[in-house]
Amino acid sequence: MDVNVPESMTPWLHLEVAAPPLVPVAQELTVGEVASLVGISVRTLHHWDSVDLVQPRGRTAGGYRAYSANDVERVHRVLVYQELGFSLTKIASLLDDPAVDETAQLRQQRMLLEERIGRLEQMAGAIDQVLASRAAGATLTAQQQAEIFGRGWREDWGEEARQRWGASDEWAQFERNAVVLSEADRKRMHEYGEALYLELGDAKRSGVVPGSDAANRLAEQHRAMVGQLFDCTHSMQVCLGRHFVGDERFSAFLDEVEPGLSEWLAEAINANARRNGVDPDRAVWE
Repeated sequence: MDVNVPESMTPWLHLEVAAPPLVPVAQELTVGEVASLVGISVRTLHHWDSVDLVQPRGRTAGGYRAYSANDVERVHRVLVYQELGFSLTKIASLLDDPAVDETAQLRQQRMLLEERIGRLEQMAGAIDQVLASRAAGATLTAQQQAEIFGRGWREDWGEEARQRWGASDEWAQFERNAVVLSEADRKRMHEYGEALYLELGDAKRSGVVPGSDAANRLAEQHRAMVGQLFDCTHSMQVCLGRHFVGDERFSAFLDEVEPGLSEWLAEAINANARRNGVDPDRAVWE
């Protein structure tokens, strides 16, 4: 898979097989020539010079600063660290540390780049799967929904949810995340959900009080579980809690785990939301 990498990074991505386009040792370049060579602005190079990050030591016949091969190599190394998120101050300290072996430092840069490229490839792959699924009009099948939400899940519930929330950003996020889940991912989520609902049932049965530290922890675990499919705020979780009580299908599912669990969970969600600055009575889907 092709990953778009800034041109300024490409010389350093294949250190083992190709050398970066450095200046011949005997040649020196002006700031404009270096800017054109590495793909950054003259203004940036002047700034790096002013903060002692890359200071060319040579001079042209006209008295202007001239960059040597070593200077241009340092520019490339700054660009790599900058692409990895390091501040200019940190980059300077790394490059000027006399205890740091330059070859080891280059290999470390390469390793960090490979890790980042790997993450970008995974993200690009996930987007490709979503685009392919959308092009094919794919959605979660009833079997896939059951693998996530449990054997009691009915296909018409998914259609009802689509009609109710299909235009929302959260539904779009849910579809992007859910449609690319592997069978193993769906199984893992389902098993985690079942285990969490059993833990919630045990808490209710043993007298854990909504608003207590234990109940707040469980409410956060529940919110994190929902958050695997879309970003669930405390306010949104309160809205879900209302459905747990007000929709007999949800309450029947929860109360089968433990009688009265639907109301207990809604109360625990409300108390935890209040603790996090959300008034449950005024909570909306946002």
